[in-house]
Amino acid sequence: MSTRNSDTDHARRDAPGDDDPALLDAVFTQAPLGLYLLDHDLRPVRRNAVARGGDTGIGGHCAGDFAPGYDAAELETLARQSLQDGEWIRDRLIRGLAPGDPSSDRVGAVSCFPVESPTGHRYLLAIIEDVTERQAALDRLDILHTAHRQLGASLDAIGSAEELTDVAVPRLADIATVDLLDEPLRGLPPHAGPVDPAAPLRRAAFRATRGPGRGIGEKGPVPQGELSTYGAPTPYSQVLHDGRARLVRGLRGDEDWLTADPARGRRLTGLGVHSMIVAPLTAHDTVLGLLTLYRDRRTDPFEQADLDLAVELASRGALSIDKARSYARERSIATTLQRQLLPKEPPELSAVETAQVYLPGVVGPGGDWYDIVPLSGARVGLAIGSVNGTGIEAAALMGQLRTALRTLAVQDLSPDELLVRLDETARVLTDEQRNTLPPGADRLPDGLASCLYLVYDPIARTCVAASAGHPGPVLVGPDGEALPFPVELALPLGCGDKCYETTTLELAQGSVLALYTGGLMSGRPRTGASGVLGASGEAGEAGELGERFGARRAVLERALARAGEEELRELCDRVVYALLPERQREDAVLLLARTRALPDEQVAVWTLPDDPAVVRTARRLAEHQLAAWGLEELDFVTGLIVSELVTNAIRYGVPPIRLRLINDRGLICEVSDASASTPHLRRAKSTDEGGRGLYIIGRLAQRWGTRFGRHGKTIWAQQDLPADRP
Repeated sequence: MSTRNSDTDHARRDAPGDDDPALLDAVFTQAPLGLYLLDHDLRPVRRNAVARGGDTGIGGHCAGDFAPGYDAAELETLARQSLQDGEWIRDRLIRGLAPGDPSSDRVGAVSCFPVESPTGHRYLLAIIEDVTERQAALDRLDILHTAHRQLGASLDAIGSAEELTDVAVPRLADIATVDLLDEPLRGLPPHAGPVDPAAPLRRAAFRATRGPGRGIGEKGPVPQGELSTYGAPTPYSQVLHDGRARLVRGLRGDEDWLTADPARGRRLTGLGVHSMIVAPLTAHDTVLGLLTLYRDRRTDPFEQADLDLAVELASRGALSIDKARSYARERSIATTLQRQLLPKEPPELSAVETAQVYLPGVVGPGGDWYDIVPLSGARVGLAIGSVNGTGIEAAALMGQLRTALRTLAVQDLSPDELLVRLDETARVLTDEQRNTLPPGADRLPDGLASCLYLVYDPIARTCVAASAGHPGPVLVGPDGEALPFPVELALPLGCGDKCYETTTLELAQGSVLALYTGGLMSGRPRTGASGVLGASGEAGEAGELGERFGARRAVLERALARAGEEELRELCDRVVYALLPERQREDAVLLLARTRALPDEQVAVWTLPDDPAVVRTARRLAEHQLAAWGLEELDFVTGLIVSELVTNAIRYGVPPIRLRLINDRGLICEVSDASASTPHLRRAKSTDEGGRGLYIIGRLAQRWGTRFGRHGKTIWAQQDLPADRP
């Protein structure tokens, strides 16, 4: 026999047999887990000392009651399922109470598998392991994981505080409150260092478990949003002072610190709170407020591990709240910047009466803007546009585009030519600031911004419009009837589109033009409000984007149906009430303009022959007209202006030559001819024989300039009226 076979035989002789009862005794005696051997009626046949806490007795137990402290019905269900189906059940968690301490919860992991004896009898071996501490640790990790997923979803400090209490209740605490210092809550920078215990804190969130005596709508003893102060010295004031969390394991009601805040102490004892944690909401070494957790329903008090978890939750919640605070501050700065860059009170104009409303969106101010630009010849330019993106960058870009538009508008450019120039400016801005543009604003062909520009002439009563990717205006006649104003939409600014088409329309006096941005059309119109939204609105909500937009334009038209009867400011409110019944996500701008017509008696026009001798006649005609208007004080200056302009038109221009005087909020003198040459102001030298005409006009008139039309140019000069004239 070989040595190897000899060793094997020796091992077999030393090993106990399969039916050796000593081996089974050793397993039940030495196993560190609770072992139960059950018969086919689920009655315990044998169990070890761990299973019974040292008592190895067998009798007196019913089916399913072999593991005291756990739910007998749940145990019986699991055991019978395994015994009948012959399936193994592994690590099924069940909860119960510790036999020696009924106030303490415990968690067990149950495993069951059937066994069969040599005689054919079926038994069930059940193994129960106490995993209370392990499961508690897993539950805490799961709470942190939930906090990681949920916290920070809101850009609102109140919403972030409510998210924090939702994570804590009911898995960690029965009641959770969040109180925030008022200044950070309003977007102001927090103060570094200890917080004065007397500083008022605003109740930002309250959450409690439901149950007997506690309704679903329970909001806590301190109303939501109310300011309150904590007494000192108390755990609350101490946490505010040093920024370290406090754990109160057993609250009996006779603690000394409760006398410092008796009202709050009475509330705590009245609720039956027996354990609490106060944790600071700290971000960047600055305390923003307090997270307070209470237990009044759960019997087990908070432990040190719960305190560590609460501190971690408070830290993550504070970062979320601080993020919301920073966003609120940035939003406040951007809103302030936006409002400063928008026009102030519009000027009084003879061409139009205007009213406007600007509503910043929930996500922060964007780049929506409007402008009202007085132009030569008593005309007015109306502009509205929107920069892609939100925030300070969008507001700054809006200011640059609006400044560029106004600069181009005062040069009396036609709407299509103005948009061509403005598109070039937008492309330069896109290239220069591509790294700092707001999200979405640097992607062509989306473009940098949209813009709609109109020029209304109260003398000819015509309106010329062109659009760069912006919806056309809504036009309502003096009788309240909606009228078509088709404006061709070209590509947005920044796309390099050189083709902007103009639309010219004659408007009746008293017509209302409504210019708006996309935010006004982004909300859900109010249904049934004063009969504004009818079937078209409902169909628009169910249809495609274009149909919804058309339905909202119909709402806008209906809201303006009484435009001739109401003030424009009231109309602005009516439109907002109809289209934005709730806070809109994006910026919304509405600009209303009611057209006026300049009376014929305030305009005088003459066509002059191409003869230098007509200069004296033109001066005399102007003198007679000023006398008819009662403006004799302006005779001398007006005579010089008329002489210079008519002389230049005869000498350098092309017939026909036309002289026009306009008695508006200033006296406007215009001379037109068919030439496209541009005059330039220059300072003539002492030896020059000419070149002083425009310099003289620039010194005599408050404003002057040149505008071009399809058939020539017009040089104009405007003087202020005498102080005693309205």
